[in-house]
Amino acid sequence: MAVAARTSPPSPTQETPGVAGVRLDPAAARMSRGPLRPEVLSPVRSRLTGAMVRQGFRAFDAAALGVALVLSIAVSHAGPAELWPCALGAMLAFAILPSLGAYTYAPEERVWQALARAGAGAGLAILAVLMVNALIPATHEATPSWSVATLAAVMATHAGGLACVRRWRRAGRLTPNILVVGATENAQRLIETALRTREVAVLGLFDDRSDRIPATIHGVPVLGDTSALLQHRILPYVDRIVLTVNAAGPARTAELIERLHVLPNELCLFLDAEDPESRSSTLSWLARSTLSVDGAKARDGRLLTKRAQDLAMGLLLLVAALPVMAVIAVLVRLDSPGPILFRQRRHGFNNEEILVWKFRSMRTDATDDIGARQVILNDDRVTRVGRFIRCTSLDELPQLINVLQGRMSLVGPRPHPVGMKTAGQDSHRLVAEYAWRHRMKPGITGWAQINGSRGPVHTGEEVRRRVELDVDYIERQSFWFDLYILAMTLPRLLGDGEAVR
Repeated sequence: MAVAARTSPPSPTQETPGVAGVRLDPAAARMSRGPLRPEVLSPVRSRLTGAMVRQGFRAFDAAALGVALVLSIAVSHAGPAELWPCALGAMLAFAILPSLGAYTYAPEERVWQALARAGAGAGLAILAVLMVNALIPATHEATPSWSVATLAAVMATHAGGLACVRRWRRAGRLTPNILVVGATENAQRLIETALRTREVAVLGLFDDRSDRIPATIHGVPVLGDTSALLQHRILPYVDRIVLTVNAAGPARTAELIERLHVLPNELCLFLDAEDPESRSSTLSWLARSTLSVDGAKARDGRLLTKRAQDLAMGLLLLVAALPVMAVIAVLVRLDSPGPILFRQRRHGFNNEEILVWKFRSMRTDATDDIGARQVILNDDRVTRVGRFIRCTSLDELPQLINVLQGRMSLVGPRPHPVGMKTAGQDSHRLVAEYAWRHRMKPGITGWAQINGSRGPVHTGEEVRRRVELDVDYIERQSFWFDLYILAMTLPRLLGDGEAVR
């Protein structure tokens, strides 16, 4: 079974290899980038969606309008009778701005256009307040100061918002990255629209006829066949894989879906748009013209909630654990020579390779960086302190730092070492759906762990059971489910003294 590559992912400043991990010479590397690739490739876990940005900027607008209202009160010394029209105007401005498209920030848009929409929203609210003042003269005391403060606040927040969006687009954090499978007419239309609007980045194409088609399509490079796609190092940076095969080949489509469903990336089937004239926005057009057939389909609200949960609880847990971590650090240092912390490359979200931190629990000369030999009962590599911290899972406490960095979550599939072996075989080869567990950030604890699947997996059946539980969690994940798993972790951990850890 073809699986994702086990080599380290390219850094944002490196050029991505071509086919099957072969590094290109500098001239060929520049050609392989294509006209749509961002300056920096950022992993999918750090991507911001349009909905996230809109909601965030709306929150900033609400705060700015509130500050403007408070300032107007302080300047004018207005009482409740003079204040209510301004409060009503602030709420009106908050409601009007989205209807005017003030949070669109299109890539080709000029600064004055974005600021004009924001100014229009604030201006309409100010006009409404002036009309109220004309009808009820006793309410005009706070209006001049409120009008100036509101207009200045809205213009300032939207100027800052536009600057942030442009910076995020240059950093590749806001523009969705896609790969296209099938060098067809549909692929050409998709790329043409992306080139016009710049709202998605087509990083490359893959086609099993790569030896019979042009090296590029509208400048976007053909990076190889589907076998090369399964092994390509660019996958952790790809939001979705779009199949643009012709509708006349359902058997070929089914075959491609079967081959590519092992990847953690979202897999979409491109559908012919009924109205080509309506393709004014790649994002909306692509959303209407694709059907998701496989892969992670997390909602923005759930992602934001989970990240907020990780930051709040992770910070509290880290502060509470600092004294314990300090004691463990001293004991590890006194018990055996070597570093206090152990770093290991493990698989994160979308097969991204991340560095995971742990307290060192083994002798330095017996350290296993790739997980080729999993821990067994009474393992002679484990130190005296290491045996205790592994049994209590205290060796995992430094991973709270990974959580705050955004590489891990408090709850999720446990990250396995890159190159981990089970019974002498690569663990990922034992289960076809192994990579599905990478459709979410890995966690310090998880559904599998509280159901008895902790520590090493020594048989193919244990690997299969771990994957089943992890995929079940990904499909059911919610805020309350995470709280339940966190609450059950400690009693399950203390009640299972026989598990090898």
